[in-house]
Amino acid sequence: MTALTSLISASPDQFDTLNPISPSKIITDGGIKLSETKQLHAALVKTGLAHSRSSQNSLVALYAAASASAADHDSSAMDYALLVFSRSPKPTAFMRNTIVQSLANSNSPASAIRFYCAAHFAAIPPNHHTFPALLKACSRLLALHEGQQMHAHSLKSGLEQTLLVRNALVNLYSTCGYLTDARLLFDEMPERDIVTWNSLIAGYSKHGLSQEALDLFRSLQKAPHPRPDAITAVSALSACANAGALELGEWVHAYAKKHEIDQGITVRTALIDMYARCGAIARAAEIFELTSRRNLVCWTAMITGLAVNGRGPEAVNLFDQMVQFGIRPDGIAFVSVLSACSHAGMVEDGKRLFNDMKTRFGLDPRTEHYGCMVDLLGRAGRLEEALGLIRSSPTGQSEAVLWRTLLGASSARGEVEMAELAMSEIARVEPRHHGDWVLMANVYAKAGRKEEAARVRREMRIKKIGKEPGCSVIEVGGRIYSFTVETE
Repeated sequence: MTALTSLISASPDQFDTLNPISPSKIITDGGIKLSETKQLHAALVKTGLAHSRSSQNSLVALYAAASASAADHDSSAMDYALLVFSRSPKPTAFMRNTIVQSLANSNSPASAIRFYCAAHFAAIPPNHHTFPALLKACSRLLALHEGQQMHAHSLKSGLEQTLLVRNALVNLYSTCGYLTDARLLFDEMPERDIVTWNSLIAGYSKHGLSQEALDLFRSLQKAPHPRPDAITAVSALSACANAGALELGEWVHAYAKKHEIDQGITVRTALIDMYARCGAIARAAEIFELTSRRNLVCWTAMITGLAVNGRGPEAVNLFDQMVQFGIRPDGIAFVSVLSACSHAGMVEDGKRLFNDMKTRFGLDPRTEHYGCMVDLLGRAGRLEEALGLIRSSPTGQSEAVLWRTLLGASSARGEVEMAELAMSEIARVEPRHHGDWVLMANVYAKAGRKEEAARVRREMRIKKIGKEPGCSVIEVGGRIYSFTVETE
């Protein structure tokens, strides 16, 4: 039975406990579009059936599906769903949950939270399908405070212990970096599925706790169930890439291959990224060549890998090849190829690609693209040109990162006056970044201006701007160890 058929055949009393139907599921099952839903709605109005609870629940689900359909591009679809909800004399929890789920997956997840608050005041009690969508919206927004409020509300409602809600809570705290809270929830869960494990492993990996991510991956392997899937492998490979742990990455690759979860595009892309960032660029290229169906993310991973391994000309050639294959680059792909140009000193190629962004592909350069170009020009010694680019950028005057890039280039070239100009702009926008002060003191010291260097360091002490300790990471015997250098 299709999702749409089960919805239409449900009795009025069943709607309060019926699962909210995913919009993509309805589209897949029935190919419903906004125009067709409007026709159905009109027919229900004419026949006097539009006010029945079954019709209203069905209409809300169909309008939500139309809103999510990539083919319709009509923002009014959700407005119709909200209109049906607002005009219902007795809106159901199903209607509320369906709208919350659709809004949580939309480009405006905050709308899901606002809508729920309004529906809550309308005395529609939540059920175990309500909070997962709300917590997903909070995770997408990194809205920890609102997520904690939802957590408290789920406790008061007696729904916090359900698997769906617990999974959403683990994901919320992991995404927001509150991994101690996420782990506490994880350890307290009597039942876990693969979503639970993946959420915490991904959280550890995303926030730089690579060893914790890999330890949890090992624990999952030893557990009787569930089995790791492709999403688990991607998170584990990301942890290896972040730590530069090639041996562990090869171990995860071997596991993925043994259990036949290494053929999907996401895992292949993660493998390319891991091998490239661990310095095994030839292995990354081998996997890339063996991947028959490549998407933009896969191409970008390989271009980035070539860039970080000093293969600038190859990265530019691969970028041009990608365009010839009909893959349209996005802003991330341009960051990768411009970074490759910067590290290889390919000024003319960099300028060509930067110009192509807007003239050929209709993309407006963002701060990171200007940063790549400032770095490229600075490394080539064209500091005045880099300064002009900062001043011509839409937000250059207020972007500390661009001035910081110019400061670094000026330091490398021993250009004290340009460094002073960059430092003055940084101090205006972001005055307490310790690295800038240290770099400026070094500029003066290299130029033999010891009094100015001492003055800068004295100002750091007065303003209590501390230098962050350095940290190194090594892999020994299948484990990751970090070493930190303490500073005064």
